[in-house]
Amino acid sequence: MTVRLNPYLHFKGNAREAMEHYHRVFGGTLNLSTFGEFGAPDEQLADKIMHGQLETDGGLTLMGSDLPPNMEHSQGNTVSVSLSGDDAETLRGYWEKLSDGATVETPLEKQMWGDEFGSCIDRFGVHWLVDIAQQA
Repeated sequence: MTVRLNPYLHFKGNAREAMEHYHRVFGGTLNLSTFGEFGAPDEQLADKIMHGQLETDGGLTLMGSDLPPNMEHSQGNTVSVSLSGDDAETLRGYWEKLSDGATVETPLEKQMWGDEFGSCIDRFGVHWLVDIAQQA
């Protein structure tokens, strides 16, 4: 069972370009998924990055995505802290504590890609993403 903590960057329409740049900088393996691949009905989002993940041979992980049109891109909301892994009990415990007194944007529940996911802005203004990978 594992849990990882890593930065999650948010972009205003240029996540692909940015993540490909970081891939050139750090090397490793880059995986990009678009909103269209997950069936987003908005054609403007079809080619935009819903989730990108760069894993380097040295153990660095950097995630990123384009912000949907309903989310404003402004100073302070361009970075989130992501907790992810397959240790469901530990991650649910973190979620309970982080979301206490927080603004929950997405409740921790099963999502279209199969994982449990939730997002919140804690009482200190930090944006948290929690993703519990489903065991195969």
